[in-house]
Amino acid sequence: MAVALASVAMTTRSYLLRDVDNRVNRLLTQETGEFANFEERGGDPQTGRPFTDADRLLTVFLERQYPDADEELIGLVGRAGGGGPRQIRQPHDLPVALPLHRDPEARRRVFVSPESSGVLRRPQGEIRWAKVTVAQPGREPDAAFVVAFHPERERARVNTVFRTLLVISGVALLLTTGIAWAVAGRILRPVRVVRTAAAQLTEQDLTRRIPVHGHDDIAALAETFNGMLDRLERAFAAQREFVDDAGHELRTPITIVRGHLEVMGDDPAEREETVRLVTDELDRMSRIVEDLLLLARAERPDFVTPEPVQVAELTADVYVKARTLGERDWRLDSVADVEAELDPQRITQAMVQLAQNAVQHTTTGQTIRIGSRADGPHLELYVADSGPGVQPQDTEVIFERFRRGTARRGARGSGAGLGLSIVKAIAEGHRGRVRLHGTPGGGATFALVLHAPRAPEGDPT
Repeated sequence: MAVALASVAMTTRSYLLRDVDNRVNRLLTQETGEFANFEERGGDPQTGRPFTDADRLLTVFLERQYPDADEELIGLVGRAGGGGPRQIRQPHDLPVALPLHRDPEARRRVFVSPESSGVLRRPQGEIRWAKVTVAQPGREPDAAFVVAFHPERERARVNTVFRTLLVISGVALLLTTGIAWAVAGRILRPVRVVRTAAAQLTEQDLTRRIPVHGHDDIAALAETFNGMLDRLERAFAAQREFVDDAGHELRTPITIVRGHLEVMGDDPAEREETVRLVTDELDRMSRIVEDLLLLARAERPDFVTPEPVQVAELTADVYVKARTLGERDWRLDSVADVEAELDPQRITQAMVQLAQNAVQHTTTGQTIRIGSRADGPHLELYVADSGPGVQPQDTEVIFERFRRGTARRGARGSGAGLGLSIVKAIAEGHRGRVRLHGTPGGGATFALVLHAPRAPEGDPT
């Protein structure tokens, strides 16, 4: 704002000074033109004949002129030598320090100058002048008509306007700064509230929220920040719950191992039984640790490494591996003959985990079907069992870490409750999801719903 106002003031001053110069030039041109016309066409009022004497010509012309306040009209007669040319002028006082008619040296310089106009720069002030020489036929010029203008007062008025503009600009700048300060402070107040709320957030207190007023960008920022705080609070709550559950799940096998070792006697059979129990609990604890590490790696961008995979071959491999998990009526259901970008190891791990889950909740001879199918841009790999199914209240719970749906089978399994969480993480790593629905005739079907299968080469569709 300061630069803009200063530029306006400087531009205005330059324009006004240029206007003064133009007006002075027009004035000098007008006065000299009038004298030249009078010299050519005018006549002596006493004789009615053309002027033959320069002195008389200058005297008559000057008697008929009315100079401006800063203008001098002077007639110079005689030679430049000696005391300089004699001057003829009207009685006219000028508000300047040293007029031309009182400066013999300046008059001489103007008279002898070969130019018809020019500028005299003196310590007492600048003079803009123009002249018309007067000469009798066949003789050297011995007289001249001089128009002199003193521009100091005009320029002083321009400078006064310039200073006034500077003062007005300064006042305008102060007012604008004050208004802008107040408006900016009001606009940025919600931002300061956001900054203050962010500074006061701690791991123990994530309950602060920013009040939202209006529907502008600041309100949208506050809503976004509040949404981020909601997600952060849920993440911390999930983290605390996860740590508590993990500590509980790991504490149980440690307690069992310690208890059996403390009461172990010298009987070889008792020692053998204790070693078996301890080994079993250590194996379970090892599986829990491995599952926890796998879930931790699920947050990394390289958790899934997709590559072109023939889904039919992958489904068949999963079926072969799952058959060794238990004596069930294993069936290879429909197979999708497509190629898709998948991580075969992770998908196999998820499908085997779903098969293991189906084995745990079925009995010998019950049917478990494994298959895959393509539905437009989606690919679905599923495991369907014929067990008792999943109760509606357990549908979301079973995919959480260390949570198990006790209502599904009526008995709590031996796992730590991390298997389906791993399956969910693998599906989300492929930008997909896990879908659970009932199996016709009874049971539960778990399906990995993934995106963007690709048709195999040579398939015209």
